[in-house]
Amino acid sequence: MPEVNKPYRGWKLTFFQGGVRVPFVAKWPGHIAPGTQYEPPVSNIDILPTVVAAAGASLPTDRPIDGVNLLPFLTGSPTAQAPRPLFWRDGPYRAVLDKGFKLIVSERPHRSWLFDLNRDPTEKVDLAAKQPEKLAELAALLAAHHAEMPPPLWPSFIEFPILIDKTLDQKAQPTDEYTYWYN
Repeated sequence: MPEVNKPYRGWKLTFFQGGVRVPFVAKWPGHIAPGTQYEPPVSNIDILPTVVAAAGASLPTDRPIDGVNLLPFLTGSPTAQAPRPLFWRDGPYRAVLDKGFKLIVSERPHRSWLFDLNRDPTEKVDLAAKQPEKLAELAALLAAHHAEMPPPLWPSFIEFPILIDKTLDQKAQPTDEYTYWYN
């Protein structure tokens, strides 16, 4: 495995923790206390509502805004937001994280991975075959989210397989797990 995201599986082009788990840092003297830590997962979609609130502006009302304004949680009142699912998608390659469980689905190969990040943050134990009810629950969340999304404005022009546990410069082995990346 590459050392780049150790101990997590995956890398930039994947929806495994090595590809989506990154630090989120905010500094705002006089508003956010130094050393403040916020444990619930956040997403890049939260940047817009947070920056708009910090600027004292209003979000557009002519479209849904998926993100959450993080300022109330970073300034201490309240200290945590209500749990919410987070979604990722790249063509037919999709993922959802909800209440500590993450489902990753791939069309090529046709595969689903299910992980309990509370117990297995490095995604070593795939629970897809062992927890079909949880798999179905998260698959329904993913399908409902996808149904609300507009179609892409342009098609992908590159589709190629990527190894989950190796970067592009590492030699593939027949037992390596992979998915397709769409661009």
